[in-house]
Amino acid sequence: MKSLTRHLTFNVPARMDFVNVTREVESIVHESGVREGLVLVNRRQP
Repeated sequence: MKSLTRHLTFNVPARMDFVNVTREVESIVHESGVREGLVLVNRRQP
């Protein structure tokens, strides 16, 4: 089973905001070489 872990950091101007991470996630999935499966995206609280 293939797996890949990446940690992305985003700075937002407000305490709460929306960030579109689609392109970053697509790039990471492409890099991983995984063709079928699930992507788990979590938000870490400071």
